[in-house]
Amino acid sequence: MLFITHTTISVPALTGAIMCMGVATANSILVVSFARHRMDNGDDAVKAAINAGFTRLRPVLMTALAMIIGTFPMALGLGEGGEQNAPLGRAVIGSLSFATLATLFFVPSVFCMFHYRRSADSGR
Repeated sequence: MLFITHTTISVPALTGAIMCMGVATANSILVVSFARHRMDNGDDAVKAAINAGFTRLRPVLMTALAMIIGTFPMALGLGEGGEQNAPLGRAVIGSLSFATLATLFFVPSVFCMFHYRRSADSGR
């Protein structure tokens, strides 16, 4: 997002990126813990990962959209001194958009590959 908006990397932009790492981690933990719970109930790794992605879609999107919508006015950089905090808002919007897609597609895929290989090795 910083590249698209021609915004330089600064301390506020890095702060926004660090904030998003925490939100993305929390969202990923939600997906993985639900998938593990489904596996404990007897689902295979693929079914558990798909079910976790669909079931946790709404909480993940709600968390991400709340933060994106909340930082959108900051990203515009309007008003007196608005250009000082604009990099933070832009970094949050860009990194959280990417992190949400990664949480919903990449994390279940890796979970599935890791646990599918483990279940194949154990003969389960």
